[in-house]
Amino acid sequence: MNTVSDLLAANLHEVFGNRDPHSRRAAIERTYTEDVVFTDPEGVSTGWDALEAKARALLDKVPSDFGFAEDGRRYAGPHGGALAWAFGPENEPAVRGIDIITVRDGRIATLLTMFTA
Repeated sequence: MNTVSDLLAANLHEVFGNRDPHSRRAAIERTYTEDVVFTDPEGVSTGWDALEAKARALLDKVPSDFGFAEDGRRYAGPHGGALAWAFGPENEPAVRGIDIITVRDGRIATLLTMFTA
């Protein structure tokens, strides 16, 4: 069973920071519930396929030197957690944000992404 800390890291690095479609899909299936609900400023996406499309679309539209870095400590409780991140070239983030997750049966059931204002 994954810990909340493990799930936060997998979400950031193995899914949204992963440009390889095959390993990204495998990470999606082991990290999220099938009915995962992802909410960001663009709207709500539900399920593995929709989450895959969001990650792919994000990575397809940015330069190859853009990546995610953890931007602080991971926060974990019994059924959820949060992780701040930075996205952009190394040491030159273009965007900062935070992911807040809830966990069900050892997988992420909801993911809320917010950007810095």
